[in-house]
Amino acid sequence: SYYTHRVIEDPEWSLATVPHLTELCLQHIVHNFEKNPILDCLLPEHQRKVLDRLSTGLPLAVTANLISDEDYWKRCCTDRWQVCDISNYGDSWKRMFFERHLENVLKCFIPNTTDPNQVLELIPLCKDYVWKLEVDQFLPPVKVDQKEERDDVSDTGSDFGLGEVSVHHYDLGDLITALPHLEELHLTYGVKDCGMNFEWNLFNFTHQDCCNLAVAVKMCHNLKVFKLTRSKVDDDKSRLLVRNLLDHPCLVELNLSHNLIRDKGARAVGKLISRSRLETLDLCNNQIRHLGAQALAQALAENSTLTSLNLRLNCVEDEGGEAIGRALLTNTTLKSIHLGSNNLSEPTATLFSQVLAQNTTLTSINFSCNHLGLDGGKQLLDGLADNKALTEFDLRLAEVGQETEYLIHQIVWANREAARLGSLQHPPAKPL
Repeated sequence: SYYTHRVIEDPEWSLATVPHLTELCLQHIVHNFEKNPILDCLLPEHQRKVLDRLSTGLPLAVTANLISDEDYWKRCCTDRWQVCDISNYGDSWKRMFFERHLENVLKCFIPNTTDPNQVLELIPLCKDYVWKLEVDQFLPPVKVDQKEERDDVSDTGSDFGLGEVSVHHYDLGDLITALPHLEELHLTYGVKDCGMNFEWNLFNFTHQDCCNLAVAVKMCHNLKVFKLTRSKVDDDKSRLLVRNLLDHPCLVELNLSHNLIRDKGARAVGKLISRSRLETLDLCNNQIRHLGAQALAQALAENSTLTSLNLRLNCVEDEGGEAIGRALLTNTTLKSIHLGSNNLSEPTATLFSQVLAQNTTLTSINFSCNHLGLDGGKQLLDGLADNKALTEFDLRLAEVGQETEYLIHQIVWANREAARLGSLQHPPAKPL
């Protein structure tokens, strides 16, 4: 007998064998995963095949608490965003996806227009995977008359026009208090890419916004880092926030830079230094003068946790600079101080020469863009004679003279090299 081979002229006809029943079952599971998600009961090799074929567009209600596979969430991230750096998300693709997804929802939320359930329904899906939120935009409500005439906006109109009535942004209270692992909260109240629709009212952080945020932050007992920048936070709002942060059990970093905080707000922050575990405080680019600096200095003199203080771009002047210097004669924990652009001159340099001679903790000082003068520079150089701790000293545009700046740089460089060699000989113990 013999076999006759026939090739039928059908483009879909193939010599390939019929797929195994297992393969057909896996295909069925993938195609019907949204209606009938089957995964945990499969063998590991079959789970792998299903996960590799699943669409990244499946509803989160199906995938969030069922799929833990990092390769699947990596596909979800790379399909959605061009830049994906998981080092900022604890090296977890799933954490990156849910944090960025939640951030995008918040950035696009329009009060009185967007359904609040869009946010609330995400809580049970993402609460176990969100450790940090960075929201750099909060949209205001749309004016009623413009919402009705959105399709006929004239050149003088604005899609985000707010009129004279103060408007409030999305209240984060219900959300962030329901995120048990939230440790970092970075917020900016403003609108990005508003273009020709720009209005100053788009950047209002209202008193009601502040009240809502203060109450919410107080309830976040695991919060370690709180940043509220470029949001027009003034004295009253900063005092309200501080009042709710006093004696916070976990907060170690506070950033209120690029706001409108004056001396009263600085005094409140000084009180927070005394009644918290703060290690890093950033008050850069505010309106703090010598009275506020003196209040901060008083708290600093008695503090034993703060390691970094940034007062760049304020105006503390010599009265404030000297007060901070006197505090550093007794403080033994602060490692970094930034006093750049504070209208400081020789009296501050004179006092800091004593600090350099006595303080063995400070490793970084920034006096850039001040008017320390030639004599001030020489006194700083004298104070550094026996200093072995300082490894960074920024004196750019401080008018101390080229020769003095060079000699100071040589001392600081030698200290840095000694510290580097010491770390090589005695590496820090690895945490258990």
